[in-house]
Amino acid sequence: MKVSFRINNTVQTIHTDDGETPLLWIIRDVLNLKGTKFGCGRSACGACTIHVDGQAVRSCSFPLVLAEGRTITTIEGMGTPDDPHPVQKAWIDEIVPQCGYCQPGFMMATAALLNNNPIPSDKDIDNSISNICRCATYYRMRKAIHRAAQLQSESNDNK
Repeated sequence: MKVSFRINNTVQTIHTDDGETPLLWIIRDVLNLKGTKFGCGRSACGACTIHVDGQAVRSCSFPLVLAEGRTITTIEGMGTPDDPHPVQKAWIDEIVPQCGYCQPGFMMATAALLNNNPIPSDKDIDNSISNICRCATYYRMRKAIHRAAQLQSESNDNK
């Protein structure tokens, strides 16, 4: 079986005998994109969050076969060192990470939230971001989410 999809603006075709393989393992082990992390393997922690057609998806439980024809974005596809995505910039500005392991998943979940709700309230954030951080940097993440919303709004105003 072959599965073709666009990931970070590059078309990929994966040949596999098992279309049920979680997309996480294709991203990490086949495509060598290591920003997407393995956490729990059960869609509970969110460390593996990516975007599929613009929606936040937990890749540890998303079968490869469902990626056919889709557009996928990982943390590596969000911005560049010279031009970070507003969420990445906010994470840096607010010095969010402690260990940092879960942060790519949080940033992907945040970007999806802001695409659907450009100015979220604290309650919107609580209801939309269900990722888990063992270091408990939630206070800094909340500040960064509000900062990212501001940066994204300013960026949109300048277009």
